[in-house]
Amino acid sequence: MVRFLHSADLHLGKPFGSMPDELRGRLREARHTVLDRLAAQARTAAAETILLAGDVFDTETPSPAVLRQALAAMAGHDGVRWILLPGNHDSLAAEALWAGLATSRPANVVLATEPAPVRLADDVVLLPAPCTTRRPGRDLTEWLDGAATPPGTIRIGFAHGAVQSFSEDGGAGDVIAPDRATRAGLDYLALGDWHGQMRIGPRTWYSGAPEPDRFKHDASGRALLVTIPAAGTEPVVEPIETGSFDWRTLVLDCLAGDEPGAHLAALLPAGPARRQTLLRILATGRTRPPARARLEADIKAIAPEFALLQLEAQELVTECESEDLDQIDHAGALRQAADMLLAESRDDGRSSGEREVAREALMRLFSYCATAS
Repeated sequence: MVRFLHSADLHLGKPFGSMPDELRGRLREARHTVLDRLAAQARTAAAETILLAGDVFDTETPSPAVLRQALAAMAGHDGVRWILLPGNHDSLAAEALWAGLATSRPANVVLATEPAPVRLADDVVLLPAPCTTRRPGRDLTEWLDGAATPPGTIRIGFAHGAVQSFSEDGGAGDVIAPDRATRAGLDYLALGDWHGQMRIGPRTWYSGAPEPDRFKHDASGRALLVTIPAAGTEPVVEPIETGSFDWRTLVLDCLAGDEPGAHLAALLPAGPARRQTLLRILATGRTRPPARARLEADIKAIAPEFALLQLEAQELVTECESEDLDQIDHAGALRQAADMLLAESRDDGRSSGEREVAREALMRLFSYCATAS
C-alpha cells in the first residue's frame, strides 16, 4: 500500500500585478505558506510523500528569495519527502534553475528531472514526464508505455500538461493521451497544469492548485490524498482543502423594479471570512438607473471588508425612462446632457457599441449626481 499527497501549480513568486498593492503581498504570502499546509495535511494522513506535478515556480527565473525560502520551508518538515516535477512555467529549459536546485536542495527534496523511474519504495515506482520546454510539441508521457517495472510494482505516472486540447494557458499543441494510465498500466497518473481539480478517469486526476489564483475555477484551493492498496487496484482519491483565500463568483439576477442591493446583501458571506474572500459579482437582467447607482454605491461602501469585491455589469441592461432623468435635474445643462444621452442610447441608427457607450455615460452621470447629493 502507498499513500501520498498529489498537488501542482503552486506558482511560487506569482506577482499578481493586476491586484491592488496591499493585496498582492497577501496573495504571494499565501502561495508560500501553502507549503506548510500541504505538509500538515500529509502528516495528518500519514502520507510521507508529496508530489508537486509541475509549475512549483511561476517563472523560469524565480528570485533568490522565492527559491531559497521555498526550499527552507520544505526542509523544515522532517518526515515529508517532496518530489518536484518541471512544468511549462519552470521547464527544464531553465537550466540555471534546476542546476541550482540540484546543488542547494535539502535531503527531503527529490527532483524528477529525467524520464526515468524513481523508486519510492521496494514495490512503488514513480514514472515522471518532465516538461523539456514551455511548449514541447509532443506527448511527453509516451515513454511510460514501455517503462519496465518488476511484477507487482505500483506504477505512478507524473506529468504536467493538457488532456484533450485544454490547457491553463490556452494552448492545445501538447496533448497528453487521456487513456495514458490504461496504455501504460499505471495505477495512478498525477497531472498538473489545470488549476481546477478534475477527474479524467478513475486513475487519472488533475489535483488543481492548492491556493487559487484566479476566478476561473470558482473553487477553494485543494490537493488530493491518494491511497493505492496494491498494484492493479483502483486508487482511493480524496480531495482535501488547502487554500487560505476563497475566490468566488456570484450571479446577481436583477429585475426592473426590484432593488438589487437587497438581493446583494443576501448573497454576500458574513463575518470575518470576508477578509479572506475575493468576490466577483456578475450582475445580469434589467434594472433602472437609480437602482443601479445605489447598487454600485453599496458595493463601494462594503468593499473594504473583503480582500477584493468587484462588480461586473456587462450583462446588466439598464433601462432608462424620461422620469428617471428628474433625479439628475429638472432643467439646465445636466438635464440637457442626460436627455441627449438617453436619445442616443435608443437611436437605432447608431451601432450597438455606440448605444452602449451612451448608456454607460448616462449611468456615470447618475452615479455622479447621486454622490454629489
